Amino acid sequence: MKKLFLTLSAAVAVTLAANAQTEKGKVILGGNVSYDYTKVKDADVEGHALGILPSVGFFVSDNIAVGTGLGYSYSENTDALAFEGNKLSVFSVAPFARLYKGEGDFKFFGQLSVPMGWGTAKEGDTKLGNTEQYGVELAPGFAYFPTSKIGIELSVRGLYYQTNTLKAEEGGSLTTNSFGLNANSLAPRIGVQFYF
Repeated sequence: MKKLFLTLSAAVAVTLAANAQTEKGKVILGGNVSYDYTKVKDADVEGHALGILPSVGFFVSDNIAVGTGLGYSYSENTDALAFEGNKLSVFSVAPFARLYKGEGDFKFFGQLSVPMGWGTAKEGDTKLGNTEQYGVELAPGFAYFPTSKIGIELSVRGLYYQTNTLKAEEGGSLTTNSFGLNANSLAPRIGVQFYF
C-alpha cells in the first residue's frame, strides 16, 4: 500500500510540474537564430543570410501565451543575372499568440504571428531604397518539457502570407506578395524555450 501511495504521489507531482510551464502568469523566453547559405553550381550565384529573433511572452491564461519578438536579419548575395552584390538589412517585430494542447511532458501548440520588418536594400555601397515587410503566419509545433523550466520545440512554418515592398530612392516601388503552406518535415525549426 505504501508503494502504491508513493507511486501515485510521484505521478501526480510529475504531472503538476509538467503543467506548470504553461500556467497563467508564467513567462516564456526564447527565440531563434538562423543561417542560410546558397550556391548555384556552374553559375555565379551565391548568397548568405543571418537572422536573430529573441522573444518573450506571458501566459494570460493556462495554455495561452501572448508576446513579441524583436530581431535583425542580414542577407547578401552575388547574382550575375540580377543585382550584383545586393545586401538587405532588416529590423523586425513579430507579435504572437500561442495555444498549447496536451498534458504532461509533451504538448502540441499552434502559434499565430504577425511579423513586420523595416530595412534598407543596397547594391554594393549604393542605397537602392527602403524595404517594408508585413505578414501573418500560423505555425504548428510540438514541445517536449524535460524539466519544468525548459521546453524543446519542433515546428514547421505552416500557413503564411507575406508582402514585401521596396521603395526605391529615385521614386517608384516594387511589391512582392507570397502565400504558402510549408509543412516540410525535411526543414523543421528546432528551438529551446525557457519558462519562468
